Amino acid sequence: MDNTLVAPEVTDATDITDATAAPDKRKRIRDPEAHRAAILEAARVTFAERGYPRTTIREIARRAGVANGLVLRHFESKENLFLAAVPGPRDLYDVVQGDLETLPERIAHGYVTRMEQAGGDDPFVGLIRAAAASEDAAIRLYTAMHERSVAAYREALAVPPSGARIELGASQLIGVTFSRYIIKRGPLAQMPVQQLEHYLAGTLRVALFS
Repeated sequence: MDNTLVAPEVTDATDITDATAAPDKRKRIRDPEAHRAAILEAARVTFAERGYPRTTIREIARRAGVANGLVLRHFESKENLFLAAVPGPRDLYDVVQGDLETLPERIAHGYVTRMEQAGGDDPFVGLIRAAAASEDAAIRLYTAMHERSVAAYREALAVPPSGARIELGASQLIGVTFSRYIIKRGPLAQMPVQQLEHYLAGTLRVALFS
């Protein structure tokens, strides 16, 4: 009787690997523009529902189906995301283009038109409500808004107003926002749109250029 041990047949190592390896996971498709759009849409909904102070990057990322870090990679901060997601300072770049003589009228018209349609998610509304909930949050948001406004003026105008004048003009808009669109009381709240635009343009002209 032949007692010679016969070694088992060894298959190709690649066969063993293929047999034991877990199925390949489907590769994730990287689409930065789609991710950015999803983040912005999630941010619009979340800011509208929860307000600026109570909204978190984590909640926005969860709704957008992305990691927290991806949100910050695209927008760097909650303030920048808020300003990118809702109407406001981003519109200023378009408004300031054109004849300097009619700039106050364009700002007044753009602001009133936007606010009449914005509901409660405009940056000025968010800023005022943030101030009531968190001073630190309001300061960060105001700083981001001011920096973007100054950048818009400097990019579009050969001789832009000073930072102090830009801030003075913004204070007029914040005041109207509070009276007409938040507490909704007093003469400004009841004023016809065209009359409000006319008065506001005159006030902005003084603030920016006089």
